[in-house]
Amino acid sequence: ERGRPFVRVKLAMSLDGRTALANGESKWITGAAARADVQRWRARSSAILTGSGTVLADNPRLTVRLNEDFPLSPMGRGQGEGRVLATDLPDAEALAFISPLRVVLDRHLRTPPDSHALDGSAPTLLLHSAAAACPDARFSQVERAVVVERNEAFDLSAVLTLLAARDVNEVHVEAGPTLCGALFAAGLVDELLLYVAPILLGDSARPLLKLPPLADMAARWRLQLCDQRMLGQDQRLRFRPVS
Repeated sequence: ERGRPFVRVKLAMSLDGRTALANGESKWITGAAARADVQRWRARSSAILTGSGTVLADNPRLTVRLNEDFPLSPMGRGQGEGRVLATDLPDAEALAFISPLRVVLDRHLRTPPDSHALDGSAPTLLLHSAAAACPDARFSQVERAVVVERNEAFDLSAVLTLLAARDVNEVHVEAGPTLCGALFAAGLVDELLLYVAPILLGDSARPLLKLPPLADMAARWRLQLCDQRMLGQDQRLRFRPVS
């Protein structure tokens, strides 16, 4: 009815609210149980969204990785590409799914052609600005699309509208503080999936979100805790925005 997918932002942080060291190192903030849980949330999503900054810094695969601790039955690609065929997770013991569409926001096509995100292991969509729309042999094997910009940044509402047109009904976001903060600032986040590890990273480490400054407390972003669970030594918190 609202014309866009459900958006879930996944973040992992230390007790002092940091997501990576100042040099970008973030492997691993959370333990194995929390990381396996993330795979379940990826699997139930239609698309996994990230930005070019995360691709350049971490070279993530953004795929659902299967192992003996995470039993899934992959269907591969086929009918209804990008559609979620899963029952609700994360508690399902087995799941038939289609590999989520990987979506990379990259205004200036900075993504290295040899990055994991472009390795062909899952369907991938590279979104860029009109200025980068000229043919580029480096990305000939990847689907590309132009998204309108606003104030020298992607119009994130337009991004979600484009994904909705592709039958994407649930977006799982794994990105840095800039993109995640922009989604919050635009009021486009439906759920926050926050993993908290019992560690401290210090003042120089990278922050959780980059949000615009507030003039008064009345404008603060308010969230409601809807679920919490221990995963090994880490805590998983699920929040929904308070309207």
